[in-house]
Amino acid sequence: MTIDLPTAPALSLVPKADAPQTAKDFKSDQEVRWCPGCGDYAILAAVQSFLPELGVRRENIVFVSGIGCSSRFPYYMNTYGMHSIHGRAPAIATGLSTSRPDLSVWVVTGDGDALSIGGNHFLHALRRNVNIKILLFNNRIYGLTKGQYSPTSEAGKITKSTPMGSIDYPFNPISVALGAEASFVARTIDSDRKHLVGVLRAAAAHEGTALVEIYQNCNIFNDGAWDPLKDAGIREDNLIRLEHGQPIRFGRDGQKGVARRDDGMLMVVDDVSECGGECLWVHDAHAAEPSTAFALSRLADFTTLEHTAIGVFRDVARPVYDQLLAQQLDRAAAAGPGDLAGLLRGRDTWTIG
Repeated sequence: MTIDLPTAPALSLVPKADAPQTAKDFKSDQEVRWCPGCGDYAILAAVQSFLPELGVRRENIVFVSGIGCSSRFPYYMNTYGMHSIHGRAPAIATGLSTSRPDLSVWVVTGDGDALSIGGNHFLHALRRNVNIKILLFNNRIYGLTKGQYSPTSEAGKITKSTPMGSIDYPFNPISVALGAEASFVARTIDSDRKHLVGVLRAAAAHEGTALVEIYQNCNIFNDGAWDPLKDAGIREDNLIRLEHGQPIRFGRDGQKGVARRDDGMLMVVDDVSECGGECLWVHDAHAAEPSTAFALSRLADFTTLEHTAIGVFRDVARPVYDQLLAQQLDRAAAAGPGDLAGLLRGRDTWTIG
């Protein structure tokens, strides 16, 4: 049976700022206390510089975090915010977004907070398509608790909690999100300011849940985890930069690319001149079917980080949970007063004795 859901209207309920704002307006008076050299500093600066573009009043922006190094984020933003409990930030943000459509709600979480204890809440926010933006800082380690392996740590990772090497298979957050039917899924890197801001801009424009995975360096407990994607000498041979509507090419001279195999799977072509570029796959971030986006997320080797795609994997329109809920409440109100007692004494209750 097919159920036709109403199309959600444009989300234009968040009030605009009365006067132009600057990055300074979004900096709180709190001392930023991350370890020197932490990638979180770069992300914080990028977010503070980007938010004025939204033209949204500071008092109508909320940052909700869980537990972890990244979860200090709300303290450093001159907006409303909440440092909530471990893994529950998406659940709290869901309640806030559905009850206050006049707010722009952002979640800041880490790979441990979101994908371990918070995995359940993370998945359901994505599948419901709540109007929130989730920034997932992925450093492949538990930093706040001093260096245990996390759900994204590579197999064989030696840490305080895995002295003989991790035997767990790591999560691929992008694949997980696409499997949960997320309507917006993207990945970027803390040290690439231009790319990071571009992805944030796309996420902010999206109606519904937008997941942005940010590869972030923990220089104390997992330094250099993303070096193959940052080192100027080798990064271009490892990074696949996704651009909607463009053939997927990469490599220092654009000599490599991504093509479709005869069996329908994607593959890396080491020399695109052999096919004159005609074989290259053209990226479509707006494709309704997420299978190709999922295949792009599977190209990466999580040990060597070869063939790691960054950019927007998927950006599609889907009914937004907040709007569907509001419409349902309006229909219920129009139907007149309900009978709570009658509902509680429905057909599935019995009087015994």
